[in-house]
Amino acid sequence: MTDINKLPENLPVPEDDGGSAHLIGSKIASIELRSTNGLKVDLGSIKGKVVIYCYPMTGRPDVPLPDGWNEIPGARGCTPQSCSYKDHYKEFQELGVEVYGLSTQTTDYQKEMVDRLSLPFNVLSDSQMELTQAINLPTFVVTGMVLLKRLTMVVEDSVIKSVHYPVFPSDSDPDWVLDYFGKMST
Repeated sequence: MTDINKLPENLPVPEDDGGSAHLIGSKIASIELRSTNGLKVDLGSIKGKVVIYCYPMTGRPDVPLPDGWNEIPGARGCTPQSCSYKDHYKEFQELGVEVYGLSTQTTDYQKEMVDRLSLPFNVLSDSQMELTQAINLPTFVVTGMVLLKRLTMVVEDSVIKSVHYPVFPSDSDPDWVLDYFGKMST
C-alpha cells in the first residue's frame, strides 16, 4: 500500500499551463458549498482574508490511488499539503486569515480525511462543479473523475488577490502563502 502521508521522490513537476491567469482580480462566485462541519459556506460573501487551497483528491489509507497517479504532474500530495496547512494554522489565525481546503470530492469523503488528520479548518466540496465552472478553475480527468488541479487562491473581501499555481511540492504551499502575507505587510 502506498503511504499517502509522504511525498515520493522523483515526482513529475507540473508546469504553468496558464490555467489560473484569469483568476487574479476576479471575484469569487457567490455559491454555497457544503463544508465538513455540516454547514454551507459562500466564499463569495466572506469579508476579510481567506486562503483557499484547491487539491485534486485525497487518498485514503485503505483505498488504492488511481493507476498512474504518481506520474500525473501535480496530482500527488493532497494529504501532505493538508497536514502542512494544519501545522501552520496558528500562524494563519494570528494573521486573521481563514483557511479552506477545496476539492470536487463529496463532503462525506472529505470528512473522513478531516477527522483522520485532525484538521482544524473546514474543507469544502464542489462535487457539483458549480464554483469550478463559475470561475473556470483548472481541472483534469483521471479514471472518469473530474478533479481540480492543485492551486491556491489568496482572497480578500471575495476578490482573488494572488494565485499560487502550479503548487509544487504540495507541502510547501503554506510557506508560499505566509510569504505572500509577509510581503503584503512590508
